[in-house]
Amino acid sequence: MTITPPPAGSDPAIPGADETGTEVVRLDLTGRTALVTGAGSGIGRACAVRLAHAGARLVLVDRDAAVRDLAGDLGATAVVADLSDPDAIDSLDGGCDVLVNNAGLQHVASLPDFPPDRFAHIQRVMVEAPFRLIRRALPDMYAGGWGRIVNISSVHGLRASPFKAAYVAAKHGLEGLSKTVALEAAPHGVTSNCVNPGYVRTPLVEGQIADQAAAHGIAESEVIEQILLTRSAMKRLIEPAEVAELVAYLCSPVAGFITGTSLTLDGGWTAS
Repeated sequence: MTITPPPAGSDPAIPGADETGTEVVRLDLTGRTALVTGAGSGIGRACAVRLAHAGARLVLVDRDAAVRDLAGDLGATAVVADLSDPDAIDSLDGGCDVLVNNAGLQHVASLPDFPPDRFAHIQRVMVEAPFRLIRRALPDMYAGGWGRIVNISSVHGLRASPFKAAYVAAKHGLEGLSKTVALEAAPHGVTSNCVNPGYVRTPLVEGQIADQAAAHGIAESEVIEQILLTRSAMKRLIEPAEVAELVAYLCSPVAGFITGTSLTLDGGWTAS
């Protein structure tokens, strides 16, 4: 079926057609400002690149100063900040149309051995920081009658695993925060959703794969299939760009009726 493209200047959320007649959805964020945390690598970096491609102005936040290189490539603003520090968050300009809460970290230990200060640090970065950033962003979103909040959660926001008490607790907390924001913000044209990937090919996960391969004396491919992805029907890692595509969709005008939900990219992990 051939679909006639919409006329120039029409609503960018309306499906159109490319030069082959294939139906497409236009993810146009021209004129919107997007703030992405943990933007220096992995999922955050992929989201930054995708949102830039959609036309958004970008503010990229990361504790690693290397984020400035990416910002330079994308014509974005870089902010080097430690999101475990409330003062650093409060110093940010909260004005944005799109907020992607991505920054996170992991610590693996049994509950008796889990350091309380490490547990608290993870909660500050992965629950309190999103709360503070959302709280700062909402007034401007409300004033403009439009906004998109996407929280990068995990399958661990829906399912628990042993030895990951802080990470699982934080992701479950993020899920609850996201739903509460969705209910409060809906009358103001603001959506709030979680994206829940399984294992993504990031530097953090690749380091875990190498460590597991050495510890078990097996190939890295076997670690992926037999250890990391035992619950997944699809035996491969997710690419950061795949997560970024879903994030971009949720940030776009066409996703205006999707809010308060959790969208999984888990290769069937949570299906069983």
